[in-house]
Amino acid sequence: MGIFVENMMKDKENLSEDLPLVSKSQRRREALELKSLALELIKLSQARLNRVPLDASVREAIGDARRIKSNVARKRQMQYVAKLLRRGDPEPIFEALEAFESEARKLTGRQHRSEAWRDFLLDTGDQAVGALVGKRDDTDTQAIRQLIRNAKRELQKGKPPASARALFRELRVMDERQPLPPLDPQDRGE
Repeated sequence: MGIFVENMMKDKENLSEDLPLVSKSQRRREALELKSLALELIKLSQARLNRVPLDASVREAIGDARRIKSNVARKRQMQYVAKLLRRGDPEPIFEALEAFESEARKLTGRQHRSEAWRDFLLDTGDQAVGALVGKRDDTDTQAIRQLIRNAKRELQKGKPPASARALFRELRVMDERQPLPPLDPQDRGE
C-alpha cells in the first residue's frame, strides 16, 4: 500500500473514534423534529417568542416567515429556520416551550377546580359553603352565599348567569392566592 492510502486509513480511524455514528434515519428524525420546532416557533405569539432564548438570525428568520403569505415560500422559510436551529443547541428552546405547556396545564387545572367548586356550591348551597370554609380560612362567606342565592334566582327566572360568573371569578381569585382543595367525594355526598 502506498503512503497516501495508509494516511487515509489513519484519518478514517481517527474520525470514527471522535464522532459517534448517527444513522441516516436518526438524522432524518432529528431534522423533522427541528422542522416541527420551527413551525411551533413561527406560530407562537410575539410575547411568548420574546421569552424563548433564540439567536438574532433565528428571530429575524421567524419574523420573515410570519410575513410571508405564499404557502410554498413559507414552507421554504420554515425549512430555513430549522436549518438555523440545527446550528445551535435546540435544548433551551424545547425547555422554554415545555415551560409554556406547563403554565397552560396549571391554568387549565385552576379553571377546572374553580368550575367544579362553583358547580358544587350552586348544587349544594350552604353545606358546600361550610365545606369550603372548613378548608379555607380566607373565604368571604357572606359574599359567597349572596352570589349563590343570586345565581339560583337568575337560573329560576331564566336570566343570564351573571352571578354564577361572578362566583366563578371569586373562586378563581381565591385559587390564585392559594389553590383550592380538590373536591372530596364525601363533600359531594357520593
